Amino acid sequence: MLSTPPIDLKEKPKARKAAGQRVSWILRYPLLRKFAPLIHEDLTAIYARDMRKWLVIAPIVGVITGLITTAIAEIILNRMWPPILSYYVHHHWAIVPGLLLGCAVAGLLMQYFTPDPDEHSTEEVIRSYHEHQGDINTKPFIPKLLAAIATVGLGGSAALEGPSIYGGGAVGSWLWKRFRAAGRFRLDPRDRRIMLICGAAAGMSAVFRAPLTGIVFSLEMPYKDDLAHEALLPSLIASVVSFMTLSSFMGSAPLFNFAAEPSFTRRDLLWCALLGVIIGLVGMAFATTFRRVRTFCVNWGVSHWVKLAVGGALTGVCGWAFLHFYNGPLTPLGPNYEAVGLILQHPHGSVELVLFGVLKMAATIFTLGAGGVSAMFVPLFLTGGSFGVAFAQSIVHSHSVALYAAVGMASFIAAGYKTPLAAVVFVAEATGGHAFIIPSLIGAAIAYAVSGDASASGDQRLHEAVKVNALRGIPVGAVMQSNVIAAPASLKLKEFAATLSPHTRHEVFPVFDGGKLIGTCSVWGLSHVPPEKWNSHTVGDITQPLLGRVGPETDLPEALRLMLCAECEPTLLVVEEDHKVVGILTKTDVLQTLLLPHLEPVLEEEEEAVPSPA
Repeated sequence: MLSTPPIDLKEKPKARKAAGQRVSWILRYPLLRKFAPLIHEDLTAIYARDMRKWLVIAPIVGVITGLITTAIAEIILNRMWPPILSYYVHHHWAIVPGLLLGCAVAGLLMQYFTPDPDEHSTEEVIRSYHEHQGDINTKPFIPKLLAAIATVGLGGSAALEGPSIYGGGAVGSWLWKRFRAAGRFRLDPRDRRIMLICGAAAGMSAVFRAPLTGIVFSLEMPYKDDLAHEALLPSLIASVVSFMTLSSFMGSAPLFNFAAEPSFTRRDLLWCALLGVIIGLVGMAFATTFRRVRTFCVNWGVSHWVKLAVGGALTGVCGWAFLHFYNGPLTPLGPNYEAVGLILQHPHGSVELVLFGVLKMAATIFTLGAGGVSAMFVPLFLTGGSFGVAFAQSIVHSHSVALYAAVGMASFIAAGYKTPLAAVVFVAEATGGHAFIIPSLIGAAIAYAVSGDASASGDQRLHEAVKVNALRGIPVGAVMQSNVIAAPASLKLKEFAATLSPHTRHEVFPVFDGGKLIGTCSVWGLSHVPPEKWNSHTVGDITQPLLGRVGPETDLPEALRLMLCAECEPTLLVVEEDHKVVGILTKTDVLQTLLLPHLEPVLEEEEEAVPSPA
């Protein structure tokens, strides 16, 4: 039997003391004492941003968005569209009533179950990013997804990226509210915009099985000529996680796989540049027409479901007309994922391809212009591909139709959506055609330039030119004007003018009706009413319903960004969570803050009040 020597309990304290002396000597070592502060300074600078929270938040956004996108793709691509497409191909008479029914159902859902039937899909995400600090109303989440399924699944000329991007953005916005309410991760108002883009990237990544495309598209999406740089890291993580989530159910093969040519010549590059010019002009005309049709439909004074029913019927006419001349599985309706293989792997005449592209554009305008719930990434992709193949067959007389199809696809997306980088990356990822990156870059860049600022998205904006980093961390509540002059809507204009003081610093005033904030009135609006009519007109007559609102905890750079929006007033109301107006903020208030040294103690007190992370 083995035995162990007895343990001397007095040896442990001695060993600890010796070890402590060695550690103390190491810490007193001259070189370590010299360089330790420098190392600490470098690490502090490197990890100045709190990136740890995104390692937890972004995967959660990615998983939830991936599951939602998987459900949408399974319902539309595997359950609904294949049998409906087969029925349409064999029964042409059913196309128009089928599209009318699908769009009417979507219109009814949007009209009766959502607060604004014209706000949905990618446009809602972009508008929320620019105007609502990333806040999306998630109450109509399910009706909007059902409306998207009805629009696309029954044949509307749209695709799945609309509900996927909206779903991901809504998930990000909703999680921000939940985490913020629970006091988790020390989230601030700017983080809601980041989480919105993070969710949109996850939705795009999953629906096209292209994580890099999801990242690039989501960063390009809010602007015509800039990127949402602050969302890069969370979007990267969420896109990969969302892609892996969907791939575990539906596989990870490229969505539109086709063989790539081994090489291309300088002559091909010249032809690709010409194709970029042509598609840039066509894309500009398409985007301009779509925006005009969309504006007309929004202002059309009929029920929303009637608008969509009319749009669905016209979409059906486009599909019926094409099948009337070219009876086959190729049709400009529905999500159209199968059309990529049909265009590239089966012979089609150039006239047929051009007609397909033209009717695809028309069907997309009728579907989405009337208010259909989805987006047009794939319709642009397909239209450009059909034009590219026709260009290769009729003008270049080249056998490398896949090359010109890829260039046409990237060029049309760049021209129509103002996302040139995402267009090229998408062609490479979704088609497996990595050999086409250089020609696609050339075509996309030229099409982007030729199409100018024309965009199918009415909410995309030019880059934000003003960045005042010195204001970062200062809350609106520290500099707002708390002495707010409010007016009841029933107050006569003459009485309202008498209350104005020449020393009043602001020119916009909140208006209440029975204790409810209904909008604002301004001195400018008062000046447009003749003084002799001030006794007969009330404040409610000059009230404007729209004005930006922020919370007192919002930092000044974010408030300044909202005031610099093209559609925004140069004044913001400061409103608490219970909708109580506590102040008003103008551009002058923000800029004068740079000259107020007395705010430094306020900032120091706020930093001391913030608890350190666990």
